[in-house]
Amino acid sequence: MPMSDFRQTTLANGLRIAAEIDPRGYSASFGYFVRTGSRDETDLEAGVSHFLEHMMFKGTARRTAADVNRELDELGGNSNAYTSEEQTVYYATVLPKYQDRILDLLSDMLRPSLLQSDFDTERKVILEEIAKYEDQPPFGAFERVLERHFGPRGLGRRVLGTAESIRDMTRQTMLDYFSRRYAPSNLVLAAAGNVDFDGLVATAERLTAGWGGLIPASPPPPDDANRLPVGIELDGIIPSPDANQAYWVRMNPSPHLSDPNRYPARLMTSILGDDTGSRLFWELVDTGRAESCTMWSQEFMDAGAMFTMLVCDPDDLAENREVVEAEIERLSREGVDDDELKQAINKALAGCIMSNERPSNRMFGVGNGWQLRGEYTDLDTVLDRYRKVTADQVAKLASDYLNRPATDTLVTASPEAMSEG
Repeated sequence: MPMSDFRQTTLANGLRIAAEIDPRGYSASFGYFVRTGSRDETDLEAGVSHFLEHMMFKGTARRTAADVNRELDELGGNSNAYTSEEQTVYYATVLPKYQDRILDLLSDMLRPSLLQSDFDTERKVILEEIAKYEDQPPFGAFERVLERHFGPRGLGRRVLGTAESIRDMTRQTMLDYFSRRYAPSNLVLAAAGNVDFDGLVATAERLTAGWGGLIPASPPPPDDANRLPVGIELDGIIPSPDANQAYWVRMNPSPHLSDPNRYPARLMTSILGDDTGSRLFWELVDTGRAESCTMWSQEFMDAGAMFTMLVCDPDDLAENREVVEAEIERLSREGVDDDELKQAINKALAGCIMSNERPSNRMFGVGNGWQLRGEYTDLDTVLDRYRKVTADQVAKLASDYLNRPATDTLVTASPEAMSEG
């Protein structure tokens, strides 16, 4: 008998359902994956995907905000939501006996009241979140480097929006965006763990029967490409008087979400810059020259980003940047040796296996794969793809990607570091 069974179907209203079922599990995870995020917004809508995520917890025609939170507590599981550049996800993990109840709650939340009073209150919460985020390290460096690389729209659009765009936003803008982006055909209902799939389909069919009647509003006017969005700057240096350290973020292109080369890319960044035993760790962190220096890749549907982040004393910034750039250049020229690759593969395999023990992580894998790639990838396939990566593949990928022009951003309070950067 297989460890797990994958099943999927599409309802008449267009809602896709995908589940990895393991009857031996003690819990089950469920999530609605909405194919909408900051890259789908216009300047008028900047930050609306994330703002709308907050509003989903503010009540429906059947439940008040207090009811929503009380029921989530009663079910005793873990629940939350998040917004990214390409998705908005609402999820929960519960005991299998609560499957119908959590589906009823999550489905109801996805048809929120969106009252003006709640909109006005939550706007203040979002503005506080933006202010808090900008006051904490690395002080907006990642947003700035994405804006500089992709431009301030599309994948470069800030997930939170800007304080200016949130202040200017109207409830009608949110209502119109919801009508266009939350149609059932733009959603995936994913599940993993001890799931009753037939019951899942029947319950979802009943709960979403009326969703097909959502009438999309007309799209907003196109952005003016000759003007920066409100609240956006593209300077490579962000002055921050509160920063005691210097924060340097460098970004290279990387394979996209469906590119087979994403596996060699992940291993390459692990070899060069993971936070426990990489080349940059031994050169800069273990020697005490930097507080941290890490490298990782992030994959989008049609592009990828390879980030390097260096945190150190501003006086050591110039010298440490030279070390980072020299290590990147050396890897692009020489590749990696077999022992390094074997260690990176073993780390990746262990990480995948341990992560797969949690139904919530498997549910995210199912939902992300089915929503963004239209495919399901089981654990054995993922492990096999890592095992088959060769040193020659990593060397070719490093040569192809690390030699392309990089984009960087520096956050510092030090004028000396600014002048050197």
